[in-house]
Amino acid sequence: MRIDAYTHFFPKKFFDTMLEVAGQYKDMGKRVRAIPALHDLDARKKIIDTHKDYAQVIAYPQPPIENIAKSPQQIDEFIRIINDGFAELCAKERDHFPGWIAQISLDAPDAGVAEAERAINELGALGVQIYTNVAGKPIDRPQYLPFWKKMNELGKPVWLHPARGANTPDYFDEKKSLYEIWWTFGWSYETATAMARLVFSKIMDNHPNLKIITHHFAGIVPMLEGRIGPGWDVLGSRTSDEDYVALRKSLKKRPLDYFKQDFYADTAVFGATPATKSGLEFFPVDKIVFASDCPFDPENGAMYPRETLRILEELKLDKETSDKIFYKNLERVTGKKLVK
Repeated sequence: MRIDAYTHFFPKKFFDTMLEVAGQYKDMGKRVRAIPALHDLDARKKIIDTHKDYAQVIAYPQPPIENIAKSPQQIDEFIRIINDGFAELCAKERDHFPGWIAQISLDAPDAGVAEAERAINELGALGVQIYTNVAGKPIDRPQYLPFWKKMNELGKPVWLHPARGANTPDYFDEKKSLYEIWWTFGWSYETATAMARLVFSKIMDNHPNLKIITHHFAGIVPMLEGRIGPGWDVLGSRTSDEDYVALRKSLKKRPLDYFKQDFYADTAVFGATPATKSGLEFFPVDKIVFASDCPFDPENGAMYPRETLRILEELKLDKETSDKIFYKNLERVTGKKLVK
């Protein structure tokens, strides 16, 4: 059995709501509105049914709720609509969707604490999803610490999704990112940056029960092992106005060890064999979960399950490794049995 640990879908009620309040959302909003399998249940089930012994865990896609809500109270309202919709959908369609990920906004009045607890303990979510930044703010800010404390207490995973738009320029003297660089390179950078902030802010040290699943094989992280390893082993040698040497020495482990040992990563790399091999070599097998990012691909969802499965099958992984990646690691990190 293959359980796709990170796919995206809109519950119908919220999709209708989003079209009313954010129908002109730019950049990723344009892409989102053009993919029927993101909101059409029949179109999505058709993709799933194409593959034998295959089912999906679903999560909310884009836009980040804090980017479209007009108040903290509206954030709470929208988040509840999403999570209630997922709970209802998965209860009816368990064969297609054996699990779902609750959406949380750290910009909610309580940093998403109450909704994380409600979604997991009352609605049955496998864990929660947040973004790599909160309307441009880093996720290690002090006001978000209640969220990390709650997830450490709950022991359920946090799915970490990159968020970046064309309004983040690639150069200081420009007002926007050109050529969709904000997506092609920016999302992978966002993921690595958010992971680093969790490490160096000591959120990982202070919350040892956190389980974080990074999207897209942790972005640029696997190919930068040399910089994360030997490079950050001398953290502080390039900086004059901060005492990063003292910070490095105060960490509980080597910077590289956090990235390799404390984070999970999924196999959704836009159908790329080299990136898949790099991720498999960087992360321990117990930290890898199968995911395709369906339906975000050139064929509106049909390509990714097929191509990701093809790549993994062509690598001829042994059965123990394959079973761990395809479903056992996900069952272990969520604490839920997903395969009948």
